[in-house]
Amino acid sequence: MAVKPTYENPLTTRYASRAMRELFSPDERYRSWRELWIALARAEKRLGLPITDGQVEAMEAAAAMPIDYDRVAALEKELRHDVMAHLHAFAEHCPDAKPILHLGATSCYVTDNSDLLLLRRGMDLILTSLVNVVEALADLAEKWRDLPTIGYTHFQTAQPVTVGKRACLWLQDALLDLDRLEFEIGAFRIRGVKGTTGTQASFLELFEGDEGKVKELDRLVAEELGTADVFPVTGQTYPRKVDYAILSVLSGIGQSAHKFANDIRLLMHMDEVEEPFTKSQIGSSAMPYKRNPMRTERMTALARFLISVTENAAQTAAEQWLERTLDDSANRRISLPQAFLAADAILTLQANVARGLNVHETVVANNLRRELPFLATERILMLGVKAGGDRQVLHERIRVHALGAKTALREGAVENDLLDRLRADPAFAAVADDLDGLLDPSEYVGRAPAQVDEFVDGHVRPRLEEYADRLGQENEVRV
Repeated sequence: MAVKPTYENPLTTRYASRAMRELFSPDERYRSWRELWIALARAEKRLGLPITDGQVEAMEAAAAMPIDYDRVAALEKELRHDVMAHLHAFAEHCPDAKPILHLGATSCYVTDNSDLLLLRRGMDLILTSLVNVVEALADLAEKWRDLPTIGYTHFQTAQPVTVGKRACLWLQDALLDLDRLEFEIGAFRIRGVKGTTGTQASFLELFEGDEGKVKELDRLVAEELGTADVFPVTGQTYPRKVDYAILSVLSGIGQSAHKFANDIRLLMHMDEVEEPFTKSQIGSSAMPYKRNPMRTERMTALARFLISVTENAAQTAAEQWLERTLDDSANRRISLPQAFLAADAILTLQANVARGLNVHETVVANNLRRELPFLATERILMLGVKAGGDRQVLHERIRVHALGAKTALREGAVENDLLDRLRADPAFAAVADDLDGLLDPSEYVGRAPAQVDEFVDGHVRPRLEEYADRLGQENEVRV
């Protein structure tokens, strides 16, 4: 194996999908700069500037050529400006077009519009992954709609739910994330062509004061780039609040996935569920019997990182000075791609776990059976009162026996003997023969199965129908 002497980002080497890694690659970023220069030239030509068909064709031919990164690096070392380095390198491939390249534009014309286009494509990739998570969770909820299980509040035993109803909580979180993501995709705009401080002064000069043509240039460039919406006003950059809004959606996805993963990890500790585990997978280098929750642990780790990046975007938006300051540049080169790579990796894991989650029905049933007599005490109390007992007396007797049964379990008793203790108590003689009939788990889950049906059929499946062509995607879980 070749020696790797420099740092590599594990998001690209271990976790994120190929599609997301390629989207935020240098090739995609810098090729989009070339497309933006071409779009500007085409639009300016359509509006009457002296740009020839040959110059545009030369640019199009040059854009198809591989980027010479060594040449760009040499130029950047000399010029100390990455946009100008790429511009000069591009011009060397289409010298006839050199006089009109980047005409009237500022660096943010290519950097900001390119970033927005990449973010839009990134949201589209996230959308596909997210709807597949929604589908996987919906399938999980339906499969286990009526399997009773212990419900927990404060991670203490509470009223039973069903495994499927619990899955609906994860599913609803994902559906809320889908709402937010759809909103941000619908609100997408590009910066357009606004000049150095957003006044379009350079373009007004080019078109000899014709404001109509300057406004039309903004529209035509947007059209060339496949979008109709442009920010009506900007400084030198598009509003950095946009980055925060988009990363907030990704943070929400991280929050939802983190809760899902933590819940699975807690349930794995009780052996009620198990995340997918491959035949040759090693859980521990020291303890061969272990099957650690590797996927869900990774999800929580990546989610913590993703959630933290949103704060970064908020600080960047707050820190912008007047028409712009450049202290956002180095930061955004790191934070924006990594947020998308992390969200992509998280959703890949979540879909994988949801699709392959093993529910150990026997363990679920045994754990519930152990607790069910305690959960039945309210019904036992009401039954005793109806049979003529004194509510306060019965309550005290149940309390004493319940504590005794709990102590016995803690000291090693295999079964919960609360009902035996109550049957032996004269205070419950009138209902002793009826107690076993109170232990049907399905009678304690309320409307949980119906809630699963109503939620999945009424709210989830109709949404998934909108994305039928995106369903069935399964990214590889890497490492």
